[in-house]
Amino acid sequence: MNADGWLADTRASYDTVAVSYAEQTREALLGAPYLRAVLALFADLVHAAGGGPVADVGCGPGVVAAHLHRLGVDVFGIDLSPVMIDVARRDQPHLRFEVGSMTDLDLADASVAGLLAFWSLIHVPDDAVPAVLGHFRRALRPGGPLLLGFHVGDESRLKTQGYGGHPMKVVVHRRQPGQVAAWLRAAGFAVEAQMLIDPDGSLPGAVIFARRPAR
Repeated sequence: MNADGWLADTRASYDTVAVSYAEQTREALLGAPYLRAVLALFADLVHAAGGGPVADVGCGPGVVAAHLHRLGVDVFGIDLSPVMIDVARRDQPHLRFEVGSMTDLDLADASVAGLLAFWSLIHVPDDAVPAVLGHFRRALRPGGPLLLGFHVGDESRLKTQGYGGHPMKVVVHRRQPGQVAAWLRAAGFAVEAQMLIDPDGSLPGAVIFARRPAR
């Protein structure tokens, strides 16, 4: 599938489910102590690096961005779906949200102090991931932290129905942390830590902390 095809399908799918997605995930972090701890650590790393604007790329309805804001992070959100951005602006009117794509990230070089993609790389095909990570590195300031969250596994599957029973057409990619770490190193990041989330569950996840080197 070409880039325009999967991007268009992803955009249309999340436009369709945006309202239901927001309703179902609004309190998601309340029952996720390990993810809250991960986000707190990321906030600490941003502050320790001197602070500044942080991009939540693939922000959805802004739940993670709002949590980081409460931790004192100067965060803004970017998402491919215009309807998802409308929902984020409605639910988090005190924060800034923009429509954009991680495949053509409209951020100036070295313009953000930190960047996270929290379960938003899961629809990006393998052959497009290196270019996306290149955009992330370009946008980060030297020394800035990067946080990735993703599904763990060895398969990709087509998702045809989603939140609220609405139709979707997105491929969900599960990946091994070692593969993601290798992509990060190839893109010029220093990998600092990784953790499995619910490794014995039906849909395990992982988070990786990396950093654009200071030099």
